[in-house]
This record gives sequence, structure tokens and C-alpha cells, in this order.
Amino acid sequence: MTPRSLPLWLALVLALLCGALVAIQSRINGELGSRLGDGFTAASISFGSGLVILCVALAIAPVGRRGLARVREALRDRRLRWWYVCGGAAGSFLVLSQGLAAAALGVALFTVAVVAGQTISGLVLDRVGIGPGGRRPLTAARLVGALLALVAVTWAVSAQFGGSAPVWLMLLPFIAGLGTGWQQAVNGQVRVVAESALTATFINFAVGTTVLVVLMLVRWGVGGMPQRLPAEPWLYIGGALGCVFIGVTALLVRITGVLLLGLATVAGQLAAALLLDLLLPTAGHQLAFSTIGGTLLAIVAVAIASVRWRWRRTAA
Repeated sequence: MTPRSLPLWLALVLALLCGALVAIQSRINGELGSRLGDGFTAASISFGSGLVILCVALAIAPVGRRGLARVREALRDRRLRWWYVCGGAAGSFLVLSQGLAAAALGVALFTVAVVAGQTISGLVLDRVGIGPGGRRPLTAARLVGALLALVAVTWAVSAQFGGSAPVWLMLLPFIAGLGTGWQQAVNGQVRVVAESALTATFINFAVGTTVLVVLMLVRWGVGGMPQRLPAEPWLYIGGALGCVFIGVTALLVRITGVLLLGLATVAGQLAAALLLDLLLPTAGHQLAFSTIGGTLLAIVAVAIASVRWRWRRTAA
């Protein structure tokens, strides 16, 4: 089954699972960063390990190497703009904003700001047609679904609100959310040109790793290197999870569009975070009813945003 022929409902299920991978990856990378005392080093390890995996995959799979040749040719002929291959930089900026703003804002406000940016980005990019699926109509159902998603995330994390951080600091995660939608759109375009999700994922990780390594070296120059690395192997699988997420979403965005892909991954992320809190709770964190209600509402938002759009596409 080709990506174009994949049913919308199955694409949404896969997007939900991708969102779940993000929640697991966040828990793993967060623990690694806590053990190291350095979030930039943890992010570089995550991106770098993913890049190593992808280098091995490229060495084995000729389709990935052919995809790189197609992308080089498209860039040379200007059929593909250079900024389409910079999607990994948006992921790096998200990590940077986590290091600069998440602690001051708290996880709740940080998450709401990221999702707000991602939702607005999805609406605009779909309307303009940046993603590989082309332009998509700005229907009432899509607007209602987007607003419900924002309400759902706000409700889900409302128990964590607090603190006195300045409101302007929310600008960083908001911009990071805008970049997340753009990253998914341009990675999808690269996949179409390369005819390979492996190629698009490799380029994303190569760019992101380069940016993060530079930031890590600056961080080492200011605060010194971590003393030692943790021994637990599971702390180093974040990069592998990221490979799956980037590769699959690069395939799905052509079917779902940027907005619907973002809403589905957010819903999957909330659902997985809820399960993690139930099965593997962190110290000092209690599961609130608002988390359950917000997660369910996020899934409803995805359903509302998708049904009407699918009907319009069939009618057309």
C-alpha cells in the first residue's frame, strides 16, 4: 500500500502512535538530561544516536542513497528551495526553548504555548499549501477541531499551572510550535522529491544534530562537560524513537495535511503521557481528572477536524 492510497483513518491511527512515541521519547530524554545535568548534551546524544542509525540504514538501503541524489539534483535545479531541507533546525529550536523557558514557565504553560503555535502553523500552512498535500480548505470543522485541541491541552495540564514567570517568555515555545508544523510540512516535501522517507529523515537528523552539537559545545565552554554518562541502555533509545517519528510523519503529512497531523500527534502524546503517569508515575506527580478529560477531548478534536474534511474531499 502506497502512502497516497493509505486510508485517512489509518493515517490518523499511525499519527496517534507517533504522538505516543514523542511522549515516551520526552520521558527518556528528560531523564537523561536530569542524570547528566545538561539538557543540550542529552538532546545531542538523542539526535546523534538517531543519525548514526540512519547512516547505517543508508549504507544498507540503496533507495535512501538514490533519494539523496534526487534531493541534490532538485536543489541544484531549484525545484526544491534550500530551506525545505532545514526542517531539523526547527526540532533543535524546540530543544533550545525547552532549555531556556520550560523551567521558568512550568511544563503546563510551555505545553500550551507549543500546541498553540503548532495549531496555528498547521492552519496557515495547509491554507497556503506548503505541505506536500497542497492547499486545504479552512472549513468550520477544522477551526472547531483546532480550538477544541487548544482547550483540551489547556484542560489536561491545568492542574500544573502556577508560578510567576513573565508572559513574554511564552514567545519562545510558541515560535517552537510554529516551527514544529513547518518541520512536518517541509520534511513531507523532501520525502516526495526523494521518493524515500529514509532520505527525508536522514536530512532532518543531520541538520538537527549539527545545530545541537554547536549549542552543546557552547554549553560546555560555559559550564563544562558532564562528568560521566549513565549506564542504563534504555536512556539512549530516544534517537531511535525520533527516527520512527520523523520518518512516519513525513509519509503521513501528504494524506492528513499539517493541521490534522499535528492534532493527532498531540492527542497521541497526551494519551501516552496519561498511561505513563498511570503505569510509571514520577515522584511528586499526581494524576488529575483534568488530565483524563483533556486527553479525551483532544481525541474528539481530531475526529471533528477530520470527518468534515474527508467528506469535502470525497465530494470534490
